[in-house]
This record gives sequence, C-alpha cells and structure tokens, in this order.
Amino acid sequence: MIVMAEQRMSADERRALVVRAATAAFADGGYEGTSTEDIARRAGISQPYIFRLFGSKKDLFVEVVNACFGRTVAAFEKAAEGLEGPEALEAMGAAYSELVRDPELLLVEMHAFTAAVHDDRVREVARDGMRLIWQVARRSSGAGPGELQEWLAMGMLMNVVAALGLEAVDEGWARDVACMSERPCTPEGPGMPKQRPVPAPRRS
Repeated sequence: MIVMAEQRMSADERRALVVRAATAAFADGGYEGTSTEDIARRAGISQPYIFRLFGSKKDLFVEVVNACFGRTVAAFEKAAEGLEGPEALEAMGAAYSELVRDPELLLVEMHAFTAAVHDDRVREVARDGMRLIWQVARRSSGAGPGELQEWLAMGMLMNVVAALGLEAVDEGWARDVACMSERPCTPEGPGMPKQRPVPAPRRS
C-alpha cells in the first residue's frame, strides 16, 4: 500500500502519490474492474479526496495512461540520444525490453487498448500516446514508414510474449513466436531484444 505521508505536501506531490497507487490498482483490475475505493485504500486517503484531486475515475485513469506513455517516450528519447538509423531503433528496442519488465506499465498499456475499444476518450489518449512513440522513433532514427511499422509491430509482439510468458512455454509454436522478438533492429527486420516472462503484478 502507498500511504500518504503526514507532512505537508504540494498538490503535485499529492497527485503523484495517488497516480502511483492508481497505476497499481488499474494494472490489477483494468478500468472497469477498479474502484475508487480500492485506489483510496492503496493510497491511504479518503475516496472523496480522489474526486477533489481528479474529478472522476476516468480522469484519473487518463492521467495514469498518459504517465505510462510518457515514461515510454522518455526512455526512448534517452536511449536513442546521439544515435540514428538502425542503431537508434535497436537502442529504443532495448529500452522497451526493460520497460516491459515492469508488469504495471505493461498491464496499464494493455488495459488502455482494451478500454479504448468502447470509450472515445480513452481511445484518444491511447492514440496520442502511440503518436508520440511513432514521432520519437521517426525523429530519432530517420527510418521510413515501412521500417517503423515493423519496429512497432515487434514491440507489440514483445507485449504478447511478455504478457503470456511464452519464453517459459516449452512448445514449438511458443518458441517460434518468442524467438521472433530476438531479432536485432536492422533495416531488413527491426526487432526487439529477447524477453523474459513478466512477473505478476504485486497486490496490496
């Protein structure tokens, strides 16, 4: 449980603490399956205080999704600094392989895509996040649409491999799918580094 400290905090610090608690809660239950009561319990605050800070559960979910995409974009920018072409794509792929080791980030991303199917606002936020990822990859690498499409598709494949723990499945089809995510980032086949199964999210 993330409990708010007793000392005085700024509004931004309070919001950050609640976002951390909400990230863990939404990772566990998704948007529909998470209650503001659960988030408040994890944060050690009252439920009404969540609405004072964010207005609604959806507003809080949007903030959590934006934070996760922002973390991904920042990692890509740092990884690709000073690089270009395939080397930049490979570096960003390596950075993503570390990011998806965090089950909360991976699960929030996947829950956002699921909620986007039926929710226009969440769809817009997810689109914005993917737009930023595409833009930083294009700007950093100078790659064309075809290369970026393959690179992005390999990242989505990494999500599947990590979420399903396919590298731990001793079956031919699982090995074939998992090994696809080991390809180096090259103009012929941009890929992502090898993944290990993602641990289950921690529950409070």
